[in-house]
Amino acid sequence: MGRGPSIEGRKNAEDAKRAKVFTKLIREITVATRAGVADPAGNPRLRAAVDKALAANMSKDTIERAIKRGSGAEGAGEELRYEGYGPGGVAMIIECFTDNPIRTVADVRHALTKHGGNLGTSGSVAFQFTRCGELTFATGGDEAAEERVLEAALEAGADDVVNEHGESTVICAPENFEAVQQALADAGLVAAHAGVGMRPNNRVAVPDEAIEPLTDLLERLDALDDVSEVYHNALLPSDG
Repeated sequence: MGRGPSIEGRKNAEDAKRAKVFTKLIREITVATRAGVADPAGNPRLRAAVDKALAANMSKDTIERAIKRGSGAEGAGEELRYEGYGPGGVAMIIECFTDNPIRTVADVRHALTKHGGNLGTSGSVAFQFTRCGELTFATGGDEAAEERVLEAALEAGADDVVNEHGESTVICAPENFEAVQQALADAGLVAAHAGVGMRPNNRVAVPDEAIEPLTDLLERLDALDDVSEVYHNALLPSDG
């Protein structure tokens, strides 16, 4: 009878997954620092990134080093955005933070090309997305829970609330994100996810034959250390 994974093997897998998450969070903190000031109190984007890192049990020392890096005290880097299309004509925006743009664009282009996509020019895809703040709450399809989120969101000045797949997503203007987040927290609502990003104006159905290569592409991009976020307009089976 075969044996399952050893305790050590499971621990190593969990450590590798945790390290991958930390790498993404560190980049998010670094990017947020470069985009504003190095003090979370005066930089909402940085404060959101730090809160996310603390929720993932990242040490304060690691967070401080990431902030120093972003401020230029520990090396430099730059924020880049690539636009393109994946399998099935899915529009994609790929945000990166890198100290080697040549390596990064080569990695992104290779990933897209290998999975039947292509890199586009700046502006070729962005018009299909809107930058906005999003806060997602697990409501489980419960009408009372959805109504509670809706009332709190409207009171907080949010623009819209979308209920789907057992979640309620509060949408607001980027400049209102911090105020809306605080108001919802004050109402006792804990977001499963919160941040400012690119939301597709419309989602498109993906042909059956493109689902697997698209999923593989998204996994490949997520595995690239230089990639911070990937946004797309695909309506995948799990979203339907």
